[in-house]
Amino acid sequence: MAAAALCGGLLDYKTEKFALTRNRRVGLLHRLLQLAVLGYLLGWVLVVRRGYQDTDAAPHVSVITKLKGVSVTRAKDARSRLWDAADYASPPQGENVLFLVTNFIATAKQAQGTCPESPSVLDGMCTEDVDCPVGSPVVHGNGIKTGKCVMFNTTHSTCEIYGWCPVENNTLPRKPLLAEAENFTLFIKNTVNFTKFNFSKGNTLQTNDPTYFKSCTYDPFFNPSCPVFRIGDVVEAAGETFGDLALLGGSISIRIEWDCDLDQSTAQCQPQYSFILVDRRYNFRTASYYWDSQRRPYRSLMKLYGIRFDISVHGQAGKFGIIPAAVSFGTGIAFFGAATVVCDLVLLYLDTKADFYWKEKFEEAKPPKGKTEAAAEPQWADQDIRNAQ
Repeated sequence: MAAAALCGGLLDYKTEKFALTRNRRVGLLHRLLQLAVLGYLLGWVLVVRRGYQDTDAAPHVSVITKLKGVSVTRAKDARSRLWDAADYASPPQGENVLFLVTNFIATAKQAQGTCPESPSVLDGMCTEDVDCPVGSPVVHGNGIKTGKCVMFNTTHSTCEIYGWCPVENNTLPRKPLLAEAENFTLFIKNTVNFTKFNFSKGNTLQTNDPTYFKSCTYDPFFNPSCPVFRIGDVVEAAGETFGDLALLGGSISIRIEWDCDLDQSTAQCQPQYSFILVDRRYNFRTASYYWDSQRRPYRSLMKLYGIRFDISVHGQAGKFGIIPAAVSFGTGIAFFGAATVVCDLVLLYLDTKADFYWKEKFEEAKPPKGKTEAAAEPQWADQDIRNAQ
């Protein structure tokens, strides 16, 4: 009997039965869910996310940069030095990562020889020769110990080293030496290519005026199409003051965002710029080498402080596609069906009259007992005979 009941249950067929219920609470819930689904589809899926479009989120990008500006610095010996783009910009060829010098410490005319280590180096401090073993490199220092403890000045004794002498100067200027760099300009030429749609666009304004890029400056409200950025404005947009950042250097991220709707005019495909302060200290050392008339080698050591700019490009383009549109439409139908399912659950399980609604919705349909189709056939045959007569 159990097996027969199981087989009978497997062979049962269920069909939907629609029951109209006068339950205002569930009816209101149903409409609210439908409105929420409709708002999600129209507002988020279609308008914001443009779910009906095929997208390309991996464009090929090109970035070319140029720094412009001139500054003059004056050393302690009253000598002046002129700085232009070839001096303060690195690398000179212009890439998506570049460095602008804003301050420096110079140690001129260093030659290889022996001299006292700097007292700012802890491993170089000594009181006698035994503190300076021969051949040991100075930890975080400037050379190799010679085995002698010598006077650095009237108050400090340090180990004598073999290295580039005199040792590096570590006196930092109180103000950035290239303070004029605040008014330098950074030109960023960016091109994106969405290969999926065979579409490319650049951030430079198409103009016949040859002086436009020499006179314009980027402004997010009044001049958003100009790709020439004032350094002081970039630092300020990143949330820092130029004087503070230029003293010890720092790192700023420049992010270029492209969001192109190719179903609209291509003129509306414009980049958006954002500036983020990443780090507040940045420096490195570099040296230039030369020889005197006796062919003795010398170098000038420079510890450069400045602002590092990291330029990153991100973007996506969208265009109407049959498959994405069909998926969005199917998602909407599924969500509307889900609203009905939720209301059914509330009606059948949570409502105070759930038992009543359950009986009305789920009804077992059985054929009436009595006459069968076989018994009915003679009646139909007799009726046909009478009609023929």
